[in-house]
Amino acid sequence: MRCAVVCLATALIAHPASAQTADPFTDGKNGDKVHSASGFVCPAKIGAFERDTASESDVETGADACDYAALDGIYGTIKLIPLSGPYSPSNSLAQDFIEQEGTGGKRISESVLMLGPKNSALPIYARTYRTARAEALEYRILFAGAQIGNWAVEVTVEYADPRDTPAEKEFLSAVYDSARKQIVAAR
Repeated sequence: MRCAVVCLATALIAHPASAQTADPFTDGKNGDKVHSASGFVCPAKIGAFERDTASESDVETGADACDYAALDGIYGTIKLIPLSGPYSPSNSLAQDFIEQEGTGGKRISESVLMLGPKNSALPIYARTYRTARAEALEYRILFAGAQIGNWAVEVTVEYADPRDTPAEKEFLSAVYDSARKQIVAAR
């Protein structure tokens, strides 16, 4: 009996990731996935992007994500992170920046974008890296983050400029417009 208890305890310690967690998303209408905790809806499509997954992305921080892809290698990710205090996008995204710079990415811009109606525009921190060049295209990755209520909404878009720049802008605007409406309403 004692051996069975020791073996069970060892198995639980050795494989903590095998514990099942509840799906943070529920099914919505038209193939949408609704983030249960925040109320944010990950639609099946955003412009040219189609959703691939909606799942828990980081057990430690409680972050959940929706991943999207479009033709020609355009990718987008929406990450929802619960906050217990003020949000610093540059700190939250620091590991992503280190990874980009470590693989040869060159920072080409860093700014605060103001999205939405002028009288209530949402400030969104954004940093863009150039990852490669090929013929007339410059491959880029955009990292963006903003606090909405007690949630951080982070968006990452990988795209080719100038070909995919309109799709990147449409994705970014659609995500933050929806987040502002859905997360605030969900409080």
